[in-house]
Amino acid sequence: MRIAIAHDYLNQMGGAENVLLVLHEIFPEAPIYTSFYRPDAMSAAFRPLDIRTTFLQKLGPLTRYPRHQMLLPLYPIAFEHLDLREYDVVISNSSAWCKGVITREDAWHICYCLAPMRFAWSTREYLAGEQIGWLPRKVLPAVLTRIRAWDVAANARVNDFVAISRAIAARIKTYYNREASILFPPVDTSLFAPSDHVDDYFLIVSRLVPYKRVDLAIQAFNRLGLPLRIIGDGRDRARLEALAEPNVQFLGYVDDEIRRRHLSQCRALVFPGEEDFGLVPVEAQASGRPVIAYAAGGALDTVVEGETGIFFSEQRVEALCEAIERFATMAFCTERITEHAAAFDTNVFKKRMTTLIDTAASRPRPPKGPCSPP
Repeated sequence: MRIAIAHDYLNQMGGAENVLLVLHEIFPEAPIYTSFYRPDAMSAAFRPLDIRTTFLQKLGPLTRYPRHQMLLPLYPIAFEHLDLREYDVVISNSSAWCKGVITREDAWHICYCLAPMRFAWSTREYLAGEQIGWLPRKVLPAVLTRIRAWDVAANARVNDFVAISRAIAARIKTYYNREASILFPPVDTSLFAPSDHVDDYFLIVSRLVPYKRVDLAIQAFNRLGLPLRIIGDGRDRARLEALAEPNVQFLGYVDDEIRRRHLSQCRALVFPGEEDFGLVPVEAQASGRPVIAYAAGGALDTVVEGETGIFFSEQRVEALCEAIERFATMAFCTERITEHAAAFDTNVFKKRMTTLIDTAASRPRPPKGPCSPP
């Protein structure tokens, strides 16, 4: 059984790229097909891998983040021109384009869907946090209409959708009218452990960009006067620092050891945004600490109300303040929290993904999804 892995692009490290590395650990003989690859922007772990690119690789500076967004109309052409005829199984690790690869009719295509393409299906929310000029904003609606049509056709080339969370499975159903099984992304929980000492501060670990809603947490902690530490950086940092009172401390980027120490010693992790999944709440729980999270997106899969954390139901300062005050009256069992986090471990992901592929290999090859193009 010959297996190939497809990925949208390799020009920055993030959660999708960490998933890709784990997929390659499961299937080490599988080549990785992607639109383009910039070794200077990627972890050294990618350098020995068999990475095969499209004609977009020749576009040099345009493949840098965030310039690659200018290539929007070319991605469908690039992925449809990849020759995958020799593979029996193709795994696309996709939040946008690579699920549109064309496989043999008798091959099995599994899409590990990180999200349906956000810029196409959640355009207003996506653009709210992006710095895009007036001319692209005028042209974009017409371009996105064509891209949505392509995306609907491309999803029909997938035999099985596997979503990273219930929220993503629901979007797959809404946008593509396809059912999806759920397999949570891998977290190496062995890297995290509870501390003998818990300090008095609350913690946020996040990129400082608008949709993460760190501003909401700052306003709540300003009002309550409780200590909040923020790990991370980003284009929104200056605005957030201007908003914060002295009880809110910005630590910027820190190394992994310091990050893990803060996760294990905080009173709780605060998670005010809506994420497709959200790795940091799992890392906090693997460190034995509870989570105060907005009740939406992936947090609904990773946090257990009253056992491993608590939720607030509206992204309002008053709602978060109420949750923090309620948290102060509760007790949490460290052992129960870490036990819950173990369900998201990398080894669990590897076993389930291997089972999915083995099952696919044993099935007959029916037609792919609805609306397949001729």
